[in-house]
Amino acid sequence: MDLLAYLNENYLMLVPALWVLGFALKQTPIIPDWMIIWIILLVSVIVGSIAFGLSFTGVINGIVAAGVAVLGHQMLKQTFLGKEGKKKKNGD
Repeated sequence: MDLLAYLNENYLMLVPALWVLGFALKQTPIIPDWMIIWIILLVSVIVGSIAFGLSFTGVINGIVAAGVAVLGHQMLKQTFLGKEGKKKKNGD
């Protein structure tokens, strides 16, 4: 199943922008990690709705764009860091 097939091509530009936003939020100490995905989702839906029109399809594409950004980031992180990322985080 190709997740990008469900994403309107106009929303593809949101994915790298959301990666940059997520990186910036991760570096901000006052924002807890659990809140980052919710901020990314909210920004994706708002920016998508402003840029491409507020509609049901627009909101769904914003949600899918946020999902692609978070899933893509986690796939890269888990593939290349694997257990090393967990060791750093847990202090093992």
